[in-house]
Amino acid sequence: MSSALQLIEPKTHDLGGGFVVRRLLPSAACRSVGPFVFFDHFGPITARPGDNHDVRPHPHIGLATVTYLFEGAMLHRDSTGVTQRIEPGAINWMTAGRGIVHSERTPDDLRGIERRSHGLQLWCALPEAHEEAAPAFQHHAAHELPELNLPEAAVRVLVGSAFGATSPVATLSPTLYLDIALASGGSLVLPDAAQERAVYSVDADVEIGGTPLPPHTLAVLPARSQPLLHARGGARVVLLGGAPLGPRFIVWNFVSSRKERIVQAQDDWEARRFAKVPGDETEFIPLPPRQSKR
Repeated sequence: MSSALQLIEPKTHDLGGGFVVRRLLPSAACRSVGPFVFFDHFGPITARPGDNHDVRPHPHIGLATVTYLFEGAMLHRDSTGVTQRIEPGAINWMTAGRGIVHSERTPDDLRGIERRSHGLQLWCALPEAHEEAAPAFQHHAAHELPELNLPEAAVRVLVGSAFGATSPVATLSPTLYLDIALASGGSLVLPDAAQERAVYSVDADVEIGGTPLPPHTLAVLPARSQPLLHARGGARVVLLGGAPLGPRFIVWNFVSSRKERIVQAQDDWEARRFAKVPGDETEFIPLPPRQSKR
């Protein structure tokens, strides 16, 4: 097996008003890392009073969304009846299962002021046995997550287990997600804590086993390796991974091991058969044009 890193550069999209999203997964070179099948890095951006970056109600099936903020706040509402303000340092895990609808909006108290927005949203595919599970939402505030102050790095265990600490987030398959802040000139040996792993540099140049990793780049690590992560200046990186689940089809916001299940979800959204979001029922994102006819 190759000992070289696989580097993945983002596809960048401006959603309007300078709101930049960098997409790392899925890519042509790498469809998934462990259960993670989707990786978006949004911001950082300073929004002005009156800027509208709301995400209207939209559906998901067959996945769990994982939202983590570095700056800013958003108001999550979903069709299970949950309303949750999401703030930096918290982990928010929404299991779509057989179907959920949610919105992500700017909280009312922030709309009229200048504000920052910066964070990551990832999707985890669900194991086949749980693709039709009941929809659910977990919120764990920042103070609930283990934080380790190592000699040259601070590590927050967002999901899974590493360095002797375990996150309270419940998952349906082995999953790893760490937020690592390296001190200037700091180093950290990356643990062999998952079957598949990748490192993403959020904001600065780092090195992995002596190989340069520019910011906004994802590096897929060789299996069973324990490379040295090093930053000449301070840097923030995330380590993610877990057990692979096998191929998945991804169409718009739907993930499934079966093509026909995605077609059913498309039909259901067009026919408005998904449950509505209490308190956010007047708007929705329409289904994009289908790429092919059945």
